[in-house]
Amino acid sequence: MGLLSDPVRRRALARLVLRLNAPLCVLSYVAGLAWFLALAFPPLTQRTYMSENAMGSTMVEEQFVGGDRARGFARDFAAHRRKSGALPVAWLQRAMRSVGLEVYTQSFSRKLPFPDETHERYMVSGTNVYGILRAPRAASTESLVLTVPCGSDSTNSQAVGLLLALAAHFRGQIYWAKDIIFLVTEHDLLGTEAWLEAYHDVNVTGMQSSPLQGRAGAIQAAVALELSSDVVTSLDVTVEGLNGQLPNLDLLNLFQTFCQKGGLLCTLQGKLQLQDWTTLDGPLQGLQTLLLMVLRQASGRPHGPHGLFLRYRVEALTLRGINSFRQYKYDLVAVGKALEGMFRKLNHLLERLHQSFFFYLLPALSRFVSIGLYMPAAGFLLLVLGLKALELWMQLHEAGVGPEEAGDAPGPSPPLTSTQGVGLASLVAPLLISQAMGLALYILPVLGQHVATQHFPVAEAEAVVLTLLAIYAAGLALPHNTHRVMSTQAPDRGWMALKLVALIYLALQLGCIALTNFSLGFLLAATMVPAAALTKPSGPRPLYAALLVLTSPAATLLGSLFLWQELQEAPLSLAEGWQLFLVALAQGVLEHHTYGALLFPLLSLGLYPCWLLFWNVLFWK
Repeated sequence: MGLLSDPVRRRALARLVLRLNAPLCVLSYVAGLAWFLALAFPPLTQRTYMSENAMGSTMVEEQFVGGDRARGFARDFAAHRRKSGALPVAWLQRAMRSVGLEVYTQSFSRKLPFPDETHERYMVSGTNVYGILRAPRAASTESLVLTVPCGSDSTNSQAVGLLLALAAHFRGQIYWAKDIIFLVTEHDLLGTEAWLEAYHDVNVTGMQSSPLQGRAGAIQAAVALELSSDVVTSLDVTVEGLNGQLPNLDLLNLFQTFCQKGGLLCTLQGKLQLQDWTTLDGPLQGLQTLLLMVLRQASGRPHGPHGLFLRYRVEALTLRGINSFRQYKYDLVAVGKALEGMFRKLNHLLERLHQSFFFYLLPALSRFVSIGLYMPAAGFLLLVLGLKALELWMQLHEAGVGPEEAGDAPGPSPPLTSTQGVGLASLVAPLLISQAMGLALYILPVLGQHVATQHFPVAEAEAVVLTLLAIYAAGLALPHNTHRVMSTQAPDRGWMALKLVALIYLALQLGCIALTNFSLGFLLAATMVPAAALTKPSGPRPLYAALLVLTSPAATLLGSLFLWQELQEAPLSLAEGWQLFLVALAQGVLEHHTYGALLFPLLSLGLYPCWLLFWNVLFWK
């Protein structure tokens, strides 16, 4: 305390902080990026292991041999679907009853906030069909779910056939201690969301649906299956859920274990997993897989039906059968045996999966990075904001000291004059208008789509995207002159105080985001922190302006799309990237209103107004 209370020592500390601030900021930022890149290399990446004792062994004998029956179900389902042009509800009911299930249906409807041009739908109505296999060895207190999504543009007939064949096989076994729900949903994720809301008796998205007539126990785990062919060369697993949620790592380990037991080739992010991590090739491919997972998780989209189950504390995965030009082929029997093994081990659970990690990154299926090892990367980046805020606070304090303190004389300092004051009133206008711009960006695109379509020759989805871009661009012109309506005393201290507030605001937002969705928090910090630290009204203003624009939230989204395609080895041209960017904007707004994805409100109500504060600092006069 003596160091801070003694004026001489305090001023010496302030001079030290001011002198070393720039090199410390550079060192901290480089350390954050280097730490992140090192996550794919041992010892930061560790081998996966099973934490749940009830699933620690694969000593179960899979007996599923219903490959021909599954193919027969798939052919009949595809024929009836082509004939009816929609989900063949009546045929599914008959098929499920024929294998001994309790069969129920659920109708639902949803009017989207604006037409979804990607899937060509606006007024959506459909029917979900599900059958329940009651556990013969226990009361209906717990259950497992096997679900197959059926969209209007998807070919998932083989998955439906395998689901029905597995239901018939499971019906003949007596060891089940949990109910098993076999669910076929219409309209992909919309049907899944409607069924989950009705099952848990909630309505969080405005879905209109009929109540469920049949229920099982509390859902412990779920597996979503997507197959487009009778044979597969690999099974690709998807873990990223709504708003970056991830399933318990033990469920992923269980999938990998049974794939290895059955000789199935399993992939993550569509990438084969190298076993040799002693050479440089393994970590480099692991880094590529890690970056793909980070970009997927940062989007906040539910990348499969499992992503909606995670909201309800149900551990879930989506498995996709890939039929490529690889040499080895596997039929539906091999896939069915892997699913049978997984459900038999999940049947042994005495409590929910909880012993393994819920926060992790995956450079490979056999390796993971825990939260304690990847959080320092974000911490180093956020430290830059803290150092710059400390520097500004020191400069504000030094500029406002009284004459006695400046002369190192004892006694209290006289009150600051008006010219020495920070002028907090001058900060009110930029703060309020920046937040108002963010609120307009969040509300007006959907609210004003019909007005835009009446005055301009555009469709509703195009109107939403164009309104988004117009408001976003208008924010560059409006706020940076707002401080002039207030007091202009001590202008230097005014922009310093505004930047101090903006730095603290940005650090709090990025810190909270990184705790729940590390990938999103890290990407935003890696792009926004340098511009936030460098921005000031003096110096090369055009360079600072270009840097701010290139690191804005919209530019970060555009750059992430190009990076994603590069990592997928499918690079885009500028025109293709721009079109994909416009589609991503529309889908982001739509998924927020349809499923509750939080990326759009986070950017519009939080980070965009904060970014406008730095834009205001740059043009402060």
